[in-house]
Amino acid sequence: MPELTRDAWLYGTSSVFALGLASTSREAAQWHWGYLAAAPYAVLAVAALIASHRRWSRPTLVRVALLVLVAIGSLAVPLGLEARWRQLDHGVGFAQPEVSVIERSAALLAKGKDPYRAYLHDGHIVNAVRGLPAYESFFPYFPLMSVFGLPSAETHQGLGLTDARIIMSLMTLIVLGVALALMRAPPNKKILVAQVLVALPTGALFLSTGGDDMPILALLLLGVVGLQRRERYLAGVSLGLAAAMKLTAWPVALGALLVCRDARGRSTWRSVASIVVGIVAVTVVPFVFRAPWAFMTNVFAFPLGVAGVRSPAASPLPGHILTTLWAPLGHVLAPATLAILSYYVWRYVRAHWPLSLSRLLGVLSIAFTVVIMSASATRIGYVIYPINLALWSWAFADVERHAPERVLEAA
Repeated sequence: MPELTRDAWLYGTSSVFALGLASTSREAAQWHWGYLAAAPYAVLAVAALIASHRRWSRPTLVRVALLVLVAIGSLAVPLGLEARWRQLDHGVGFAQPEVSVIERSAALLAKGKDPYRAYLHDGHIVNAVRGLPAYESFFPYFPLMSVFGLPSAETHQGLGLTDARIIMSLMTLIVLGVALALMRAPPNKKILVAQVLVALPTGALFLSTGGDDMPILALLLLGVVGLQRRERYLAGVSLGLAAAMKLTAWPVALGALLVCRDARGRSTWRSVASIVVGIVAVTVVPFVFRAPWAFMTNVFAFPLGVAGVRSPAASPLPGHILTTLWAPLGHVLAPATLAILSYYVWRYVRAHWPLSLSRLLGVLSIAFTVVIMSASATRIGYVIYPINLALWSWAFADVERHAPERVLEAA
């Protein structure tokens, strides 16, 4: 299928998805995004289809121009409007709960206070935020995630241009631009990576409504590019920053130790590990010692659904359905799944050693999918992780076939 025709199908499907979300979602931020993004997707799908029937001397530039227009229509405009409406509505609606959670944590840090204040004691939440649902009292991230809320904390205005989503979107776009510039892959693959991360609903929807996973994915992509280019410091710093923000980055950071090599093909896992561990330790350990029980409750117990508080992230996936039918499974299903999954991953790695970067990303994509499906409290939006990892695995596959030649040249 010609690339412009494929773009037309992608944008057209995105328009249908946006309309479906607009008519079915109960979240104000989501259904507003759906109505705002449906028309730009549809118009640019038609434009891509028309362009596919013409001969272009530089079709890549045409695709990039359409990509930019799609990003403006599906991300920039909806995000700007929702941030403005949130400001006029004094923070009510027009944003997923994680946006306010991140901004409140940054406000606490700016005052020298601990963002991990909520925990369960004798069946009651300590330090719950008054007037808000219980789950919004928790900060289920690592401290570095608060950086996206610092502009609102410094200006004492958590709405409008200082909306945490705008800061997260800007970082995502900047990091993505650097990653694509350094990425060794054909232009068509780079464009698809950018489409999935920022232009299609797999990126634009999340950046416009919540966005906390998108800078993580952008940093992971930059780290993977560092692994591809065999630049240990780029890989270590990027993966370290992602791991210091959210637990979802840890599987990729740990898996990177299996495939990180220098220009001569020698393993550099010690260097990469020391950088990642150093960044995580410096940003996390002080908070662990300051309030260990609150930290563990916020970062681990609450996201895993064992903190005694119902999370809005609990989507009707197999793991959630099973634990709803029989509650004791909530304490057994996740550990059992991780144990079985670890065994089969170990067998696969052993059978395909030395592991290539493309194979690693493919394994991680499958592992993420299994964990998402079996977790007792997880949001269906986390599928963007296996989707992006699978896409990156495909993007790096053909390039890696020529890696031995580059290694010999470097040597």
